[in-house]
Amino acid sequence: MSLGINQSYTPLNCSYTAAIFPRINVRDPYKRLGISKEASEEEIQGARNFLIQKYAGHKPSVDAIESAHDKIIMQKFHERRSPKINIKKKVREMNQSRVVQAVRSRFQTPSTKFIVKTAFVFLVLGALSMLFPTEDGPTLQVAISLIATIYFIHDRLKSKLRALLYGFGAFIVSWLLGTFLMVSVIPPVLKGPRSLEVTTSVITYVLLWVSSTYLK
Repeated sequence: MSLGINQSYTPLNCSYTAAIFPRINVRDPYKRLGISKEASEEEIQGARNFLIQKYAGHKPSVDAIESAHDKIIMQKFHERRSPKINIKKKVREMNQSRVVQAVRSRFQTPSTKFIVKTAFVFLVLGALSMLFPTEDGPTLQVAISLIATIYFIHDRLKSKLRALLYGFGAFIVSWLLGTFLMVSVIPPVLKGPRSLEVTTSVITYVLLWVSSTYLK
């Protein structure tokens, strides 16, 4: 008995389509890798390795990922050689410091009406000091600024003791700081025999306005 077995073998056609990197055409290398510009070298390398592994079957994707990685590494290298001050980063670090946080905790923002009212009073005092200087200096206006500071602080905090302490403390600190700035930092702006006193009083009015309006 003869048995004829006709076996035919047809191989399976396995069609495999490699995944394509969706940010392949993004020009910004940081956005292409999906990292921030403040990312560390470990984060950069980690993002590169992860994407290379995920899109290893598609050569254009791999080339785009490698290109973005190389651009970022070269940019970091040049930044280390000629460092530039990152103003936004410095401001963010300063705002997050304990000293700044402690200072900011001592201030609060009142209503717009209150801000306008206090600003108007101190603007009038500043204008009077500059327009009508006397031989004795702006003594009267400075005294009024102290009274106004105590009044506004009391109006906000409803405490006579705190109003007196904050008012006199703010006045002394503001006057000393204004004098220091005029003598050591700021060049003379106004002319006249009492220009130092007038300019110092104007700086004091600004600091007293901040204290009477925002001090908690």
